[in-house]
Order: sequence, then C-alpha cells, then structure tokens
Amino acid sequence: MNSIKQRLTYLLTGIMLVSITSCSLPSSTKNTAIDSVDEPTTITESLTTDLDLAQSSTIQEQEQDSFAQQDNTTVTVYQIDNQCNSLVPEKVAVSKTNTIEAAVGKVLDMSSSSDFDVAGYRINVNSSGVATVDMRLAPNSKRQFVSLSSCEQFAIFGSLRKTLTENSQWQVRDVVFTEQGQEIFL
Repeated sequence: MNSIKQRLTYLLTGIMLVSITSCSLPSSTKNTAIDSVDEPTTITESLTTDLDLAQSSTIQEQEQDSFAQQDNTTVTVYQIDNQCNSLVPEKVAVSKTNTIEAAVGKVLDMSSSSDFDVAGYRINVNSSGVATVDMRLAPNSKRQFVSLSSCEQFAIFGSLRKTLTENSQWQVRDVVFTEQGQEIFL
C-alpha cells in the first residue's frame, strides 16, 4: 500500500510541477511561480493525509465486518439457474439469531422484481417439521402469486422449499405457503 501511496504522491507532484511550469506567465511573475514550488508539497501532504484517513477508515470497516461475522452464520440458499431448469446452491451469511427468517428474506430478495414484491413474511415451524411461510405482497405490487409464470413460481416457491428442507439444522420436512393466512394454490 505504501508503494501505491508513493506513486500517487510522485504522480500528483509531477502533474502539479508540469502545470506550474507550463503556464505562460508574464516575466514579472515568473519568479513568484518558481518560489511557490513548495505549494505542491503541501497539496501532496494533504493528499497523503487523506489517503491515511481512507486507509484507517478501511481498517475500521474490516474490524466491523469481522465483528459482524461473529454474529453471523453461513447457510445454503437456493436460487433458480438461468435456464429455469434447476436450483443452484449458494452460501450466504445470515444472522445467528434468526437464521430461518434471514435465509427466507435472502431468497425473497433474489426473487423480487419491479412488478412483484413481497413486503413481509412470517415463518412458523411446527413440532412435526412442517414450515408455514406466510407472505404478504407489497401494496403497490402489480402482480399476484397466481399471475406468476411457472418459472417465477419455481424461482420463489421451489427456492424457498429447497432452502428450508436442505438445511438440516432447521429440521424442516415440508413447507406450506400462505398469503395472509390463506393457503396459496398454484
């Protein structure tokens, strides 16, 4: 990183010197321009300080990310492939406290579009391993669940079903989908 800072400093200093010396100044001000060559160093020092601040900011972000990773766990979510033929696993980081809800949220985020948007959802897993995913469409959603193409239905419901049943730590054996408490029939 220091070599990048040094190169940037040299580059900026060179640009400043070239721009100062290439100006056509009246002869009475040429000496002042030469005397003010210290100015690029001040600007360079200022840029170096800005780079140091950016570097320390990056370090702080990395420390926050590492702290956040301590509160996260990795789960496998499934999303549709480009040909709408199969579901592809993807590892994602989710909160340790609400892993199922966070995983469902990730799947729904991947499935939303400009004219179809799920505004909220609740998940309940009963003692026999049946998960009920109750969804609510956004008020401004132009489309309903029944208006989705078979590929879109597979992308949402297939992805959710496979995500919930394939993560064995949740012990989900089957999934039922409802919209505001009413079962969704597709």
